[in-house]
Amino acid sequence: MNRQDIEFKVDTGVIRGWFYLPDETRETVPSPCIVMAHGYAATKDMGLDRFARSFAGAGFAVLVFDYQGLGASTGLTRQHIDPFRQVDDYRHAITYATSRPEVDRNRIGVWGTSYSGGHVLMLAATDKRVKCVVSQVPTISGSKAFKRRMTPDSAQVLEAAFAQERLDLLDGKPATMRTLVSTQAADNPVYSHPDAVAWYLDQGKQSPTWVNGVTLQSMELFRAYEPGCYIGEISPAPLLIVVAENDQITPTDLALEAYEAAGLPKKLVTIPGGHFTPYDESFPEASKAACAWFTEHL
Repeated sequence: MNRQDIEFKVDTGVIRGWFYLPDETRETVPSPCIVMAHGYAATKDMGLDRFARSFAGAGFAVLVFDYQGLGASTGLTRQHIDPFRQVDDYRHAITYATSRPEVDRNRIGVWGTSYSGGHVLMLAATDKRVKCVVSQVPTISGSKAFKRRMTPDSAQVLEAAFAQERLDLLDGKPATMRTLVSTQAADNPVYSHPDAVAWYLDQGKQSPTWVNGVTLQSMELFRAYEPGCYIGEISPAPLLIVVAENDQITPTDLALEAYEAAGLPKKLVTIPGGHFTPYDESFPEASKAACAWFTEHL
């Protein structure tokens, strides 16, 4: 296979990524293509190459990209995590992929993990160019996850901060930034779970563009994000959901409930461990299941 650095313009910036071609691809015999991006505030350098290479090795063209405002891509506000804009960036990436002569535009699959695991649910339900979807350890309900992570008192404090932030932005003040991961309470991080801190800080070393921070408003947008509501509209596109048995970040029970609401064809694969095991210990199982699903349906 070969990997190319690519970029394409959108209305508010430039999206940059990687494009992989399997060795046997020829312009006269276009390949099915898998479009993929990372989860919450992560960049493509943080473990996605491994998945993309496994898909390309199975005969697929693969497009991996950074969302606007993150990683190598440009955008209006750095480190602002707007899930609805990120879903739209997936749409832009699909459009770019279908413009390439090496890609069969009628065989487009999408893969997402964690936050983007939710994105691909919404995308597949609303963009019928998507013919197959793999959702790994997905975000299902921002509001339910928000409530589980917060005590009533801390939620009330954060609600007040959201309201003040909107007033400050109206006055032209810069966006407030929050530390993404830390074990130090003084940092007031988005994530303090040891697994999240360990994974982000370790993978962040592999990404020269990763920043340990997000805008405060990103947290408000997360609370309002409900991609699981779309799961019943994905059929007839085939859906594979990969769920970790002890996921404390995107709760296992929410993913299992969402799977039950999905139409056919669908498949559930469970892997041992927590939220971040698909990237390391359970990578063989997670990548093999995704490759098999895409091969069967694309």
